[in-house]
Amino acid sequence: MASQGRIVKELAEVGKDDKVSGIKAVPVTEGDLRHLKGTIPGPQGTPYEGGIFEIDIVLPKQYPFEPPKMKYITKIWHPNISSQTGAICLDILKDQWSPALTIKTALLSLQALMCSAEPGDPQDAEVAKMYMGDRKKFDSTAKFWTETYAKPTSKEDAITRVCEMGFDRESARKALEKTGWDESAAVNSLLGM
Repeated sequence: MASQGRIVKELAEVGKDDKVSGIKAVPVTEGDLRHLKGTIPGPQGTPYEGGIFEIDIVLPKQYPFEPPKMKYITKIWHPNISSQTGAICLDILKDQWSPALTIKTALLSLQALMCSAEPGDPQDAEVAKMYMGDRKKFDSTAKFWTETYAKPTSKEDAITRVCEMGFDRESARKALEKTGWDESAAVNSLLGM
């Protein structure tokens, strides 16, 4: 079982170069070091460039002897990441984990996965099929998803876009807060779907 000290040290290590790498990890709730939110910038030269991807990180009681449980919060179109649930197919998050690895190395590995997909070992078969069969269509779809779900936007802009669909400002704000600022989910919530 990892001591709080190791986790604090790992979080400090992530924070050391966050201005350079853009990678961050912070507790979701103050005082709970076992549930974190990671942030990864989309790598340059990929369809994910310019996007900011949030990762849900849960450190099991046996961490670092067991891998962290990670999944994408931000929707992403990638063969090794479920487009529905955010589940990740990556060996170091499963059987290739080592206690020598850290939260930072896991997040860097996710960023590297965004650069070089492994469609032969997919998490999302539909995405992998497109990746292997029509790479141009895959790239444009991945870029569209990045623009739609991962581009930084102000909360005011999100409220305004939902209001433009015919909802009042207060209802739009409440629905967006309730859905973690996911505009599609907020509209569906407002429509009672």
